[in-house]
Amino acid sequence: MGDNTPIEWTDATWNPVTGCTKITRGCDNCYAARLTERFRGTPGHPFENGFDLRLRVDRISQPHSWKRPRRIFVNSISDLFHKDVPAWFIDRVFETMESANWHVYQVLTKRSSLMRDYLQRRYPDASTAPRHVWCGVSVEDQAATVRIQHLRDTPVPMRFLSIEPLLGPLDHLDLEGICWVIVGGESGPGARPMKEEWVLRVRDLCERRDVPFFFKQWGGPRPKSGGRRLRGVEYNGMPG
Repeated sequence: MGDNTPIEWTDATWNPVTGCTKITRGCDNCYAARLTERFRGTPGHPFENGFDLRLRVDRISQPHSWKRPRRIFVNSISDLFHKDVPAWFIDRVFETMESANWHVYQVLTKRSSLMRDYLQRRYPDASTAPRHVWCGVSVEDQAATVRIQHLRDTPVPMRFLSIEPLLGPLDHLDLEGICWVIVGGESGPGARPMKEEWVLRVRDLCERRDVPFFFKQWGGPRPKSGGRRLRGVEYNGMPG
């Protein structure tokens, strides 16, 4: 669990699961895989097994020890809805989020249909879903927008999009039912460039629909290479 995360739109990270597998072109240059694979084979290191999926049962209750309210990004280096994460483990993660309810939890996935199916079972009546658990999907290009419909079918009150890395224009982006949008470019070795016109199109749509817009970064060799300003403005929109 990290209390000083460099991720601009959150306060802390909590990783009861680590490791993942790549399923889409948005995963090609995954920063988490790059970070963890450096330590593969290092005896005793938390990432001795690199980016292999691991359940960290000892971390399940960590948010209870943080008394000051935080926005917590859940599984910043994994995906809670990976097909190899068992339902009983997801249950325990949600039980922690429900009980340590002074925090806001930001749950982000690319496995949007699995998240939808799980949450439809957990919260058959949408009014029972906690407002402090925000659920989002990653959208890197037009082909990935199918995840947005899965998110709309997820019975939670707070839904968000992480459009990062933005790899192409989003000509048909439907923000119905979406409460927040984050946009960012790719960073690291071989980072694919993001065009300004793609970002402006999303920003303008958010402004028309009155959806908070957060511009995270331009990206490049390092996350901070291009800065965070879009035409001279820093966008830090957050849900109320």
